[in-house]
Amino acid sequence: MSSPWLIGLDIDGTLVHDDGSLSERVKHEVKRVQALGHKVVIATGRAAANAYPVIKELGLDEGFAVCSNGAVTIELGGARGYHVVEVKTFDPAEILGLLIEKLPNAHFAVEDVDGSYRFNKPFPTYSLGDQNYEADLDTLSHHPVSRVVVLSPDHDVEEFLGIIADIGLQSVSYAIGYTAWLDIAPQGIDKGHGLERLRAQLGIPGDQVLVMGDGRNDIEMFRWAKDLGGYAFAMGQAPDEVKLEATAVTASVDDDGVAQVLGSIEGLQFLD
Repeated sequence: MSSPWLIGLDIDGTLVHDDGSLSERVKHEVKRVQALGHKVVIATGRAAANAYPVIKELGLDEGFAVCSNGAVTIELGGARGYHVVEVKTFDPAEILGLLIEKLPNAHFAVEDVDGSYRFNKPFPTYSLGDQNYEADLDTLSHHPVSRVVVLSPDHDVEEFLGIIADIGLQSVSYAIGYTAWLDIAPQGIDKGHGLERLRAQLGIPGDQVLVMGDGRNDIEMFRWAKDLGGYAFAMGQAPDEVKLEATAVTASVDDDGVAQVLGSIEGLQFLD
């Protein structure tokens, strides 16, 4: 096939339902478009170890995936199933200091270069994967990390958005989830950054890019795709601000929105 598409897919709320399941219809369509020669790349906020079980269930055993909101890129294959090819880090000390001052009761975690997490208070069991360790709050900022995660159960999303806006996180990239959950990455790093590196490496034209997501951490990925002349699809249950950044809105994850979009790909013809 002379002209494959690069298809970037978020995991949670896009491919995976709230209960952690993947629908058979979605798995079928992902395998079908990959068999046509298109490059399916997972682009997720999850760490690599936590993303790989989904990647494996989808049947993606070669290619790449963008993890940790763009800070980590992995190549699929080998005995382990994948290996890390790029990790972007930053010094979390200043940012953690500001956040701890404003959110003293929040839960804080950092993702280390090896993909493991250190946290001061427990997070939901599914969120940090199996490689996680409890640590004193003071020790979280002792060396460079690829991500800082903040969970503030004391606040709803709107309150949390206001607090983070007031703090003014100028030296990093960040995104807020559906709940009072904050992901912080190195400055200039997001899912679009990771996908652009792969697009250039694979030699795929910018107008043959398609991405799908449902969260605020997908907004920069949407903008990247649109700036290249490609497509950005928001899931039906996405917040309004995410939908506004998309070129189109598909059905919700519960209604297999990913499968509906991928089902329109036939051979070399797409969305004509």
